Amino acid sequence: MLRSLFLACLGVAPLALGAARAEPGAPAGPPLSALTLVGPARTVFKAGRDACDGDDVPDAPARALREADGTVAVFGMHYRNRVLRGPGFDGLRLDCRIVLDSAFRPEPEAYDDRTWITATWTEDGRTVEALLHHEYHADAHPGRCQAAGMMACWYNTVLAARSLDGGARFARAAPPVVVAAPPFRQEVGQGRHRGFFNPSNIVSDGRYRYFFASTTGWPGQPFGVCLFRSDAPHDPTRWRAWDGTGFRIAFPDPYRDGTKAGAARSAGACRPVAPFPAPVGSVSRHRATGAWIAVFQAAAGGVFPRSGIYWTTSRDLLTWDEPRLLIAGPTLYDDPCTAGGDLVSYPSLIDRDATGRNFDNVGDTADLYYVTLRTKGCEVTSERDLVRRPVAIKVWP
Repeated sequence: MLRSLFLACLGVAPLALGAARAEPGAPAGPPLSALTLVGPARTVFKAGRDACDGDDVPDAPARALREADGTVAVFGMHYRNRVLRGPGFDGLRLDCRIVLDSAFRPEPEAYDDRTWITATWTEDGRTVEALLHHEYHADAHPGRCQAAGMMACWYNTVLAARSLDGGARFARAAPPVVVAAPPFRQEVGQGRHRGFFNPSNIVSDGRYRYFFASTTGWPGQPFGVCLFRSDAPHDPTRWRAWDGTGFRIAFPDPYRDGTKAGAARSAGACRPVAPFPAPVGSVSRHRATGAWIAVFQAAAGGVFPRSGIYWTTSRDLLTWDEPRLLIAGPTLYDDPCTAGGDLVSYPSLIDRDATGRNFDNVGDTADLYYVTLRTKGCEVTSERDLVRRPVAIKVWP
């Protein structure tokens, strides 16, 4: 996700943005909200200072939950998944226990190559449902890719996992539970990055739960960001994607649904939601008004006059207002050779006073969490910090 994925998306983002702009629900009307930075950045985690080993770098948007005993747990590290824990947000420290590891298995049907915990949901602080960003890199497994290069062999899926001890350990189901996969196996369409990736946090609205996930698309499925819904997050097979009129599209495991090897199946298409050019960092519900606020990163171009971290607001999760720039600066979508300094990436909005255990809502103040990444020449290094900045929030009724 990940450093290499975002750099890879440089080739995808313009197409994704074009698909998003072409869909109904494009940004319209006056802004629904104003977000204002009201304080300096404070470091939450510094890789060179706080890591347990060389795999410990912030590599996904921060996701927070409150465990049954009141402990705050924050996910968003690398594919050897560890968790920041503390009595509150001011006392977070990296727990060196690995809660979910990656096995680099060569069998694509095992869905255990490289995996990141990218979303969590808990009702009681003990049982935690997780969405996983999974990458299968066929180029790293001899004989699995006929094309050349990492991107040409990259296959992405969104998986499910569960913890029964408040997030201390996550277990994969056997067989693996696939939440969103392309309707073909990894050997199909080699030559470019394929699949679903980078799920946002999970948010609640009445009986339903929602998340966004990005896709690079395939014939019949546009590039863009799709919205998924479930009435039972404890059953990951019930997630369905928006198709333009309802939540009716499932994207199950192509290795276990009767599809012949190498063949594509017809699953329908999810309809991309504008104005997102690529992954949604986080979505939060404003408690006083019920409006939704999403934060994400974008490179300059199209509707984005400058590179940086943006926000947008919606009443229904489908139609969003014009994106506004919150932090200017080169992102992981920009060319590091010309960035000229630190990059900003992986934004998420978290209110420490949120109601419930999942920090999926905000009041009139919150913290913007994001990662700063240092560059060296044309390389994005592993020198990166997770930081937070206080934000004032105004939403018009």
